[in-house]
Amino acid sequence: MEEISVSSDSVRYVWHISEDFQNPVTDTSRWRILSRPHAWRPPTDVYETEDAIIVRVEVAGMREADFTISLVERSLTIRGIRQDTSERRAYHQMEIAFGEFHTEVELPFLVLSDKVDATYRDGFLRITLPIAQPKHIKVEGE
Repeated sequence: MEEISVSSDSVRYVWHISEDFQNPVTDTSRWRILSRPHAWRPPTDVYETEDAIIVRVEVAGMREADFTISLVERSLTIRGIRQDTSERRAYHQMEIAFGEFHTEVELPFLVLSDKVDATYRDGFLRITLPIAQPKHIKVEGE
């Protein structure tokens, strides 16, 4: 099953859950979207280069130690908690999310897990997942 958590919008959640029931789980040619209302989701880009899948998450105001990243088979999960300051404020506008966040990406290809690289710079977490290339085996005769 392929999924990316993208929204806490309950209308999208219902639509995508019903879509999942209509399509077989073995369909690996599509991305599926699932929301998690208990955690916010930072803007996330997922794209492919010739030799890697790149996941880029925009989440400013954090440190490298604030992230938990796990890769199990083809499922990449990024979690963390962005802390707000403890001072009291009377907001006139509030758009910056704080608290627990969660992004999950089901990868369309096998990756080389021992060569995955994650960097956090200028408010962006960038994870590079090298795509596993098929191994060509030469058959030799006697």
